[in-house]
Amino acid sequence: MEILIITGPPYSGKGTQCEILKKNLSYKHISTGDRCRLEKENKTEIGEIMSKYEEKGDLVPDSIMKELFGQILDENKQEKGIILDGYPRTTTQVVNLLELINARKLKIGKVLNIEVPKQELLKRAKKRAETSSRKDDKDVNIHLKRIEIFEELTKPSINYMKSNLNVLTFDGLGSVDEITERIIANLNNI
Repeated sequence: MEILIITGPPYSGKGTQCEILKKNLSYKHISTGDRCRLEKENKTEIGEIMSKYEEKGDLVPDSIMKELFGQILDENKQEKGIILDGYPRTTTQVVNLLELINARKLKIGKVLNIEVPKQELLKRAKKRAETSSRKDDKDVNIHLKRIEIFEELTKPSINYMKSNLNVLTFDGLGSVDEITERIIANLNNI
């Protein structure tokens, strides 16, 4: 099984691109947010812990995410490949993921990093709030907090991945189709 990671700031279109890529590559899309919501809905032990953090817009502790991702990797070991959306988000999570992957003799093929300026992210967050039924999408303070957390924690993790993995960076401005074309063209050139 090959692992593809899509990273970038909140509201950069990671989930949208994952859905498109999963069809093109026949990989399974693993959305961290969706999985966390499922764990919460099912009131699992991990879900109960996650709910305390996610509802405030905070990141779930790395140790909990490592446990969850060990489960996810084991559940999907028969897949051709998986696309990780929303994980890893911190340098510690990158290290934890590499440990999990190495222990299972898997590999990370590529990391796709989508870059979008802050003002555009806020416009997209507002637009998503108009159509989303998620209560955490309705609060502008959570939008700002998520972007702040990305700047403080996830950007350094992307830099760490650049020194340890094959990271391709893409301009996330433009239409969904334009961004997809950039990503596919680069994947095809490798």
